Amino acid sequence: MFTGLVEGLGQVKSIQPEEAAIRLQIEVPVSMNSDGFQIGESVAINGCCLTVIEGDGRLWSFQAGSETLSKTNLGKLTVGDPVNLERSLPVNGRLGGHVVQGHVDATGTVQKIDHEGEWIHMWFQFPEELGTQMVEKGSIAVDGISLTLVNVEKNCFSVALIPHTLEVTTLGIRKPGDVINLETDILGKYVQKLYAGYQPE
Repeated sequence: MFTGLVEGLGQVKSIQPEEAAIRLQIEVPVSMNSDGFQIGESVAINGCCLTVIEGDGRLWSFQAGSETLSKTNLGKLTVGDPVNLERSLPVNGRLGGHVVQGHVDATGTVQKIDHEGEWIHMWFQFPEELGTQMVEKGSIAVDGISLTLVNVEKNCFSVALIPHTLEVTTLGIRKPGDVINLETDILGKYVQKLYAGYQPE
């Protein structure tokens, strides 16, 4: 599992087609490679959990299959693009964001960006069926970033972004029309499922 607290920005160095999949080679920040890495460990790339299959120093390789490419924005990446990175949470780690599984529910798009001094209020459109899993002041993962929902409407929501978030994540370069990965709060999913199966006597 992850927390939605991005550890750093990586950069796509190569993309190689592999039948129905692709192999991504990503250069990770120095801070993420300070204690090395293990083949087989999980890393969230723009909020999508992938497995390290190969590595050489700061160049880590991952595979993304057809299901991942159809449900996330990873298939739209090009060489040179920045990506949000987070290694999985260790057992003794601090949960500073919220519980993020790295299982992207759907993609959405940046709808509009409102500036308020150094802050930004960013609006996103999303598939309507995800709306029942969102509540104002609840949590949402956008491209793997743990954020607090400000406004939730039928098929769009807003978040308030502080300068730090804009500086250390890809949200600082997003523009209207950009495709982003969305993962709703796992607690909302369980509540929705339990409620759907409830039959009043």
